[in-house]
Amino acid sequence: MALKKYKPITAGTRWKIGNAYAEITTKEPEKSLLEPLKKTGGRNAQGRRSMRYIGGGHKRHYRIIDFKRNKQNIEATVVSIEYDPNRTAFIALLQYTDGEKRYILAPQGLQAGAKVIAGDAVAPEIGNALQMKNMPLGTNIHNIEMQPGQGGKLARSAGASAQLANKEEKYAVLKMPSGELRKVLINCYATVGVVSNSDHNLQTAGKAGANRWKGIRP
Repeated sequence: MALKKYKPITAGTRWKIGNAYAEITTKEPEKSLLEPLKKTGGRNAQGRRSMRYIGGGHKRHYRIIDFKRNKQNIEATVVSIEYDPNRTAFIALLQYTDGEKRYILAPQGLQAGAKVIAGDAVAPEIGNALQMKNMPLGTNIHNIEMQPGQGGKLARSAGASAQLANKEEKYAVLKMPSGELRKVLINCYATVGVVSNSDHNLQTAGKAGANRWKGIRP
C-alpha cells in the first residue's frame, strides 16, 4: 500500500501521514451487506458511563464480513476492494457463480477480477480458504479458526498473518504475529495470505480532531 505525506499548509497537516488508498476500487459499499451501527457513547443499559474516552464520531454502517468462509467449492470473483470504517484492514466484495455476494477480509495482493474459492481440496493460493492440514509448511495465513466451524478469530487486523510452522498429529503449530508458537486443531480453516493495509501502523493523525472523527475523546 501507499502512504500520503501532506503539505504543511495548516498545523493539522504538518505531521499528517495518511493512506493514499491506492488499492481501493470503489467508494460505494454493497447495500445488501450493511447493518445499522448504534453508538453507545461509552454508556451501559442504565445510561451510566462505563467506558471513558468514547463519544461523538462520524456515523457508520457495519459491513457484514464472512469470517466462516462456509460457502465451499463454489468459485467467487472479486468485484471490488473497499474501505471499512470499522476495521484497520481493507475488505473485498466477492460475487459467487450462483449470484450471492459476500465480504471477506482482503489479503495483500488480491485485486478486482481475481478468482477465490473455499474448500477442502483447493490450491493454497492468496484468498483461498482451506483446512490447515492441506497447506504446505511455511504458508502465511490469516483469519484462522480456533474451533472447526467457529469462524476466523486470529490474525485479522491490518498487516497481520501467522505462519504454519509445523504439523503434529491433530494440531497445527502456528507462529503468531507476536512470535508466540500456538497449537490449533489442524482441521480448522484459515485463509491464505497476509491481511491488506500493512502500513496502517505508519499513519499519523496530525491533529486531535482526526481522533474525534473516530469517536475517541481526550
